Amino acid sequence: MMMDDDMENGGLGPYQDRPRTFPNMRSKPYVPMIFRILMRINIRVLFVLLLLCLGVVFYIGASTSPIIVFVFSVCIITFILSIYLCKWVLSKDEGPPEMAQISDAIRDGAEGFFRTQYGTISKMACLLALVIFCIYLFRNTTPQQEASGIGRSNSACITVAAFLLGALCSGIAGYVGMWVSVRANVRVSSAARRSAREALQIAVRAGGFSAIVVVGMAVIGIAILYATFYVWLGVDTPGSMKVTDLPLLLVGYGFGASFVALFAQLGGGIYTKAADVGADLVGKVEQGIPEDDPRNPAVIADLVGDNVGDCAARGADLFESIAAEIISAMILGGTMVQRYPSGFILFPLVVHSFDLVISSIGILSIRSSRDSSVKAPIEDPMAILQKGYSVTIVLAVLTFGASTRWLLYTEQAPSAWLNFALCGLVGIITAYIFVWITKYYTDYKHEPVRALALSSSTGHGTNIIAGVSLGLESTAPPVLVISVSIVSAYWLGQTSGLVDESGNPIGGLFGTAVATMGMLSTAAYVLTMDMFGPIADNAGGIVEMSQQPESVREITDVLDAVGNTTKATTKGFAIGSAALASFLLFSAYMDEVATFAQEPFKQAGNYLIDCQVDIAIPEVFVGGLLGSMLIFLFSGWACSAVGKTAQEVVNEVRRQFIERPGIMEYKEKPDYARCVAIVASASLREMIKPGALAIISPLVIGGWVLALEGEKNDHHIPPLSCISFTHLSFLWALSTVVSAFRNSVALVLGQLVKFAHEGHALLGAKVVAALLMFATVSGILMALFLNTAGGAWDNAKKFIETGALGGKGSDTHKAAVTGDTVGDPFKDTAGPSLHVLIKMLATITLVMAPIFL
Repeated sequence: MMMDDDMENGGLGPYQDRPRTFPNMRSKPYVPMIFRILMRINIRVLFVLLLLCLGVVFYIGASTSPIIVFVFSVCIITFILSIYLCKWVLSKDEGPPEMAQISDAIRDGAEGFFRTQYGTISKMACLLALVIFCIYLFRNTTPQQEASGIGRSNSACITVAAFLLGALCSGIAGYVGMWVSVRANVRVSSAARRSAREALQIAVRAGGFSAIVVVGMAVIGIAILYATFYVWLGVDTPGSMKVTDLPLLLVGYGFGASFVALFAQLGGGIYTKAADVGADLVGKVEQGIPEDDPRNPAVIADLVGDNVGDCAARGADLFESIAAEIISAMILGGTMVQRYPSGFILFPLVVHSFDLVISSIGILSIRSSRDSSVKAPIEDPMAILQKGYSVTIVLAVLTFGASTRWLLYTEQAPSAWLNFALCGLVGIITAYIFVWITKYYTDYKHEPVRALALSSSTGHGTNIIAGVSLGLESTAPPVLVISVSIVSAYWLGQTSGLVDESGNPIGGLFGTAVATMGMLSTAAYVLTMDMFGPIADNAGGIVEMSQQPESVREITDVLDAVGNTTKATTKGFAIGSAALASFLLFSAYMDEVATFAQEPFKQAGNYLIDCQVDIAIPEVFVGGLLGSMLIFLFSGWACSAVGKTAQEVVNEVRRQFIERPGIMEYKEKPDYARCVAIVASASLREMIKPGALAIISPLVIGGWVLALEGEKNDHHIPPLSCISFTHLSFLWALSTVVSAFRNSVALVLGQLVKFAHEGHALLGAKVVAALLMFATVSGILMALFLNTAGGAWDNAKKFIETGALGGKGSDTHKAAVTGDTVGDPFKDTAGPSLHVLIKMLATITLVMAPIFL
């Protein structure tokens, strides 16, 4: 209270000469309920319960397959390693008191927003689970499910349980990412006072802890679900379900993960970029103060946003990516098991188990110098991270080859495993090329970003033009790489020697699945590099706010610039893996439709000859057109949400500078908490509309298709579309624009009644397939453009801030800040959300496939 009285009386001395204290955003640290419950349990009882749970898990695994036991063992061992990494990071000092005070403010703000955001997401997840349950009570069942005694009620319960488990695990993955980042940032700041290499090692190991937990949870969650269903349903016993159909029961898990990841990415992205834009426009451009200056009222909100937007959201994003890829590959593997070993189903789990091992080795290979007191020239952090990535890549090639020989060898085609090993190599090479391409277009060591920085010297407009053109150009190389990798992997799979009963080759699609696994076989290390970025960014902010010596800020600036590049490269990696995973999910969708409809809707030989998705059919073309529209509308709403929220921040920051003129002279303290509250409430409000659009659009089309099917077949079908609309009406009521979109879609699809089902089998499934295909293609291109353009604008600004082209405060710098401001919602809100969107569209069509028939 003394400090408040001094401020009111105008008697506060020079800000930098007084004790620097920062307000807590919450009265006490937030601890999730599950952890509060566990902390109340006696440690011995907790240990016994843990052993009991492990015993049950391993018993279920042993009853399923020795491969499952191997997966469980690797995951648990790497979890123990992650605990070691966590304890190692937390053992480092937090530096002087002012650093700890700033870190506490960031931590409390991040945990407060996380609690509110995930509370909102959990309510929507429970409501959607109810909708899924109602739909599954009336949906079709496969003959295999009916023969094995799995009725509609059992199927509904299984899908809802998988959905809720996937949502829970995705939420935990996001929390782990945020939890470690808000504790590691201050330790990186403190280490930067001693050594750049030590600061780098702390940031990498903190990111490694989060990455190992996220990937390990995705793998062990699916493995436990698979093994539980295997034992509970008595798979492969007489009169029960066949193992080939078991992976279809896991699609709810992927949908739950996608659902949470989408809203986490939207809400976190809106939060971090609205705060960033507001802080930059007023602080840098209007007031001319440095980035992360303590006089900026929005600086704490900006630093909080790094954690909830980049760490928590990215953890949920990658969790969802891995879960979707594993499930789709297992579904395709199930089609192979009809003639070949069961290893085809469990192969994805083994690949990602090895991912945990090799990525851990890559993380531990990055070490600090033995004597941090010796002042040495600052090493290039990117080169150090690349060395660790190279180690991981080499180990990935070796373990992938061993995995294919172990699980994909079959006597009918002895050399097939080698073809699939080459498919994996294609995927690994694709991942490496993707990282290099994105680095080329976003790192200021290369020509594109330097040319973009040079364009800032002629004004704001030329900077924007150059950035947009760079982003558009950058879509070409990744698309060419994806195209070559898909065709190469498909050809290798087709020539593997695996054939069906008629002698037709059937390994093509599984070859692309293996390539996707290869691309994601280093996912844990890639996520480590991604987490490194926001931790380094936060560390730089803490150094600036606590007014450390310039030499310390130079170290964190270097780490921050590299962090921008690693975030951009991992986003390129994410969209590449999303493209391949979406191709797999589309293939899995066709297999599921064929299973439910008992009509061929999949490959026969080399072509889709029995039931093509023909865009020359008007209804199918309209479905595709709506899919492309969905991508652009979603991106527009996401960017608009950032703009609206940023306007509120700008107005608040301007108000504080006007009403408290002493802020600029360090005589008055800004109201940081006010900006945090504004951004938190606005981001939660604005994330609903684009998220609802993404979820409801396929259901709207599916509901209308169901109605058309009912009219055509002239028999009573329970009003599933009414169930969907009734339970989700609260989302539509949130915006008149959403309502208008629904009505326009209804009008368009209503016209299809006149033409539906005139000689076209499975028309409903084809329309949804077209929606999925067009949305995937448009989403990949849009995400590549948004991610790369935004990252290039950011690093062009960083390049100028190194002293080039006039340095900080120059007109060139102000033009670059404008470009960076435009790129912020591109690279951290709309772009990353599209990664999740295109996979969520695929998983929701998998879950809802029976209602489209």
